[in-house]
Amino acid sequence: MSATVELKHNGDSNRISTSTDGAFAEVQIPVPWGHIAGKWWGSRDIQPIIALHGWQDNSGTFDKVAPLLKEKGHSLLCIDLPGHGFSSHLPQGHKYYVWWDGIHYLRRIVKYFKWKDITILGHSLGGGIAFLYAAAYPKEVKKYISIDLASPSVRNLQRSCDAIGPAIDKFLSYEKLTPDQVPCYPYNEMLEILVHAHNGSVNREGCEILLKRGMRPAMNRDGYYFTRDPRLKLSALGFISIEQVTELASRILCEVLNIRAIDGHKPDHPEHYDFVLNEIEKQAKKVERHLVEGTHHLHLNDGRSVATIIHNFLIS
Repeated sequence: MSATVELKHNGDSNRISTSTDGAFAEVQIPVPWGHIAGKWWGSRDIQPIIALHGWQDNSGTFDKVAPLLKEKGHSLLCIDLPGHGFSSHLPQGHKYYVWWDGIHYLRRIVKYFKWKDITILGHSLGGGIAFLYAAAYPKEVKKYISIDLASPSVRNLQRSCDAIGPAIDKFLSYEKLTPDQVPCYPYNEMLEILVHAHNGSVNREGCEILLKRGMRPAMNRDGYYFTRDPRLKLSALGFISIEQVTELASRILCEVLNIRAIDGHKPDHPEHYDFVLNEIEKQAKKVERHLVEGTHHLHLNDGRSVATIIHNFLIS
């Protein structure tokens, strides 16, 4: 159930839906190929933290931590990155370059609302996008928080090069899929697929949360299909080198909070994690680091594991 309210940005009004209990509002931000969807937690009268989810997840990833931050007086706009959740997919023929794409997605949102001195909260891919945006616009980011990622992932060079041809051919094959060829599953089977895919990183309740925006009923067929664009699976292209990461890290000036999970993401080059934070620390206003018990999705499994750390950083 939802009711309709008005969201104003710099004098303009847009109609959005909000849950009947007022917990959050559903937002749609227009873009040339459709819209970027999101969930706005907290007051719409103050500039929110912009929250960016991880690869193939959606804004539901913050459903456990956003209410806790809202209780402490914060406002959050948790978006579905294009191709994820309820956001429009990119047009036919376009490929996702997940790290680089995030810069212009975020830039469009900031320009749309005409916000200044933004604060970003990112998990995994979202944390990498926060890193890139803070490096590209160092004077326009006040703070950013990254959960279980220090920078865009640096892949093993041979592995990255080996993947180029197969990734392009697979991408082209997806264009031949007709609507009736898109996999469709009963809800319980879809849930099991997601639980298995996350391999212990997300508990069953967290997977149920992600499916709220991660599936839709199939038309003229029994069951559901995943809302995410299958082209997102082909993320092998667009990774960057450690030299690029190092240079970008040297341009970040804002305050940075990094929360790393003890049983979190296992990158190709684990040594890069602290190296990147050390490079940021050389000129950034502050770099705060926390090592926290939990998996890569610790914030979704238990919002309390990170909420106090985030709140204290935001008010510091």
